[in-house]
Amino acid sequence: MITIGITGTIGAGKGTLVDYLTSRKDFVHYSVRSFLIAELTNRQMLINRDTMTCLANELRKKYTSSYIIDCLFALAQTIGKNAVIESIRAIGEIESLRKKGNFYLLAIDANPAIRYKRIVCRRSETDHVSFEEFLQNEQREMTSTDANKQNISQCIALADYLLCNDGTRDELYKQLENILAKMN
Repeated sequence: MITIGITGTIGAGKGTLVDYLTSRKDFVHYSVRSFLIAELTNRQMLINRDTMTCLANELRKKYTSSYIIDCLFALAQTIGKNAVIESIRAIGEIESLRKKGNFYLLAIDANPAIRYKRIVCRRSETDHVSFEEFLQNEQREMTSTDANKQNISQCIALADYLLCNDGTRDELYKQLENILAKMN
């Protein structure tokens, strides 16, 4: 079983990579976002970026810095197919997955103005923000000295492969195909 973790900036195209891997490469998707939404729903809490971030930080602090990812990986192991886990946001998550073997971390980024246009178009429950709020949310998640909190910039730095998504989907898919060829 190959496990691909995906990290990256807000709106960079993590979901686009997941869609490609699941529809064309037969990977099974495991979503941190879905995991958190299910927990927020169980707790009857509002679903937005702030509550998702707070809950993720709370779970990491209470259990381990890799708790959410470990839960998703355990589920992936029961299925046994190649897995893509989206979205890696903490260093402990990467460290845990690396110990499990046959793991690759992909990071994706794009110009902030392009990424903001994308989130406005996708209209998820966490995307109803101004450009200024978008930048503030991202900055809050980019660095932290607390192992239980998001540190996207360090996750990107630890990636095995970096994809730039300033162009077309086909250009992104070509980058991904080149990376997949190196994994085999």
